[in-house]
Amino acid sequence: MTFYLKGAVVLLTGAASGMGAELAYQLAVKGAHLALADVNETGLEATAARARIMGVTVTTHITDIADAEALAALPDAVLAAHGQLSLLINNAGVALVGTFEQASLADFEWLMNINFWGAVRLTHACLPVLRRQPSAHIVIISSVFGLIGPPGQTAYAASKFALRGFGEALRHELADTSVGVTVVHPGGVNTNIARAAKVGEHMNPAAAKAGVAQFQSMLRTSVEVAALAIIDGIAQSRPRVLIGADARQIDRIQRLFPSRYWRIIGRGAKKFASVTKAS
Repeated sequence: MTFYLKGAVVLLTGAASGMGAELAYQLAVKGAHLALADVNETGLEATAARARIMGVTVTTHITDIADAEALAALPDAVLAAHGQLSLLINNAGVALVGTFEQASLADFEWLMNINFWGAVRLTHACLPVLRRQPSAHIVIISSVFGLIGPPGQTAYAASKFALRGFGEALRHELADTSVGVTVVHPGGVNTNIARAAKVGEHMNPAAAKAGVAQFQSMLRTSVEVAALAIIDGIAQSRPRVLIGADARQIDRIQRLFPSRYWRIIGRGAKKFASVTKAS
């Protein structure tokens, strides 16, 4: 089933920077009207200004994704501004540097409250509105770390595996309705999420900085390529979208070696790290 973006009203979270900002622009190019949400007011206004050049209606909504009351009120704000809502993109997310022992429970809860509960709460608030549309869609941005669980990513992987399970089960529940669901698994997309990551409470800051630099060097897919892949997945109502050659390769390895994939992927990551350090 084709989902038509021209004239659709899109609620997009995490729109102030990175993949969210590029998604906003590319959606505007397709003729979609935008309700952009983020806690970063300056970045949000810059994203909105770029999208408005395309001649579409754009509203901004300063929203803390961890604020349950703010999320509950957001659909009404979108309806007041646009009159309808037909596409929800749960894009907002944060990262945490450190192993499970290096992070506090407060660190873990902080990440889960944004990455997982933010998407669940907003989807719950928007679904009654989406159900009233003849054609509607929900996008949940998981990660390649929703397919595999690397060391040092306990909190992030937990949130992204949870989003994957939530999105897939929701898609099955809504299979006979007018609402489609796409779960997206980006690989290494070149955004600032690693540089902006919170450092675990019990982690050495110098070690965290080195780890972030190494991880950042592995982010090779551009935000434009990622955004266009997501938009294509929405238009085709695809149930799952893998972004980047790394994501496709990781997906194949995980399918072939479901309990031993890290022996293969981990060796590749170490080899990549040694090459980048030498170059």
